[in-house]
Amino acid sequence: MVCCSCFGSRRKRDVAKNPKLKDINSDHKPRPDRPSSYSANTVRSSPHSEIQQDPSKQTQSFTYRELATATNNFRIESMIGRGGFGSVYKGKLEYPPGQLKNVAVKMLDPTGRQGDKEFLVEVLMLSLLRHEHLVTLFGYCAEGDQRLLVYEYMPFGSVEDHLHGFGSVEEVLDLSTRMQIALGSAKGLAYLHNVAQPPVIYRDLKTANILLDHGYKARLSDFGLAKFGPSGDMSHVSTRVMGTHGYCAPEYASTGKLTMKSDIYSFGVVMLELITGRKPIGDSCMGSKRMLVNWALPLFREQEIRKIADPMLSIQGHRYMEEAVGRALELAYMCLREDANARPTVKEVVEALDSIVKFIARKKKKESIGYGRGVELEKRVAVSSPKETTRMLSVNEIEVEEGDLARERAVADAKIWAETMRSLRRQSNEPPKQNTTP
Repeated sequence: MVCCSCFGSRRKRDVAKNPKLKDINSDHKPRPDRPSSYSANTVRSSPHSEIQQDPSKQTQSFTYRELATATNNFRIESMIGRGGFGSVYKGKLEYPPGQLKNVAVKMLDPTGRQGDKEFLVEVLMLSLLRHEHLVTLFGYCAEGDQRLLVYEYMPFGSVEDHLHGFGSVEEVLDLSTRMQIALGSAKGLAYLHNVAQPPVIYRDLKTANILLDHGYKARLSDFGLAKFGPSGDMSHVSTRVMGTHGYCAPEYASTGKLTMKSDIYSFGVVMLELITGRKPIGDSCMGSKRMLVNWALPLFREQEIRKIADPMLSIQGHRYMEEAVGRALELAYMCLREDANARPTVKEVVEALDSIVKFIARKKKKESIGYGRGVELEKRVAVSSPKETTRMLSVNEIEVEEGDLARERAVADAKIWAETMRSLRRQSNEPPKQNTTP
């Protein structure tokens, strides 16, 4: 268990303003809105989880001087981003000792929306919850008034950077990569919902919080707003509404009742963002359709896949890409149902996305092989004798016949997808309603 060091003068001022912080800081543990039967030290992993127990990877306490040196004294040239918590800087730090690594250092903005509570929750959550699709927290600094978090550096930035052109990211994500990112994010969410005990509700799922490691591997970040899920016969956690406008589930925004299905709604918005390349909230002149969910819904009902898909995906002329986008849209709108109980579980989302990713990979491979064979055959026919040409054409016909096996796999995949969708549809026969949130 990681314990934060003394909070110094800042803690004294905060306790004076809010006596409840005295209890929080006395044992250095945040107290999110959760059933009283749970304590902070009950967070654990099942025996089959992917939590890393390597002592060299335990969260460490760093001094402010160490982090200032690592980031070149927090110069503007070292800044790589800014969010609700504060500014983020790139630096180099020995972690573990003797191994120089790139790190991302996040500094709390004392005038920002977040404070000690979010800092403590982040340290607690990421010190105990370790998974390949969650960012790795190396350590923290709680020296005097300073609140800093030290993470493993993610070289490819955030999904938001890629989709909306923030920062210096220029490479366009293709459909296969976008669906793999969605799958990785869903696996991280599944870990929080199904493996962590007690389960964790992320509460701030958005493209800005999905970071990309080498190979565009998705990692969920920013756990300052995370909450422990309900226990026993409780169906929800009542809490102050927090999160990002455009991603919040409507029932949570209106009642403050937080459930696992609130995260599923946010995931549906992320899916739409990946498919369309649009921001979750557009210009005010668009009226109700400024909300991405409302803009895409009528087009989805009319099956106008090409109009919904991001033009940068160039799906026109590729039937398999249109089919894959259609499947992804169907899954997205199941996640966006008004009735929270009708939304799929994260396990079902992972299964559906895994099917989409495999479908795209198989079709891309077949298209690549077909093109390569055609070009090679054309070159060889041009320089061959009539007999040799006849022989090569016969071989090509045999290869085409062998493609029957690939078609059988495609049919089997389609059956699995259809069964998955039928299972999800049985939860609700109602189509998703338009979100009337302005």
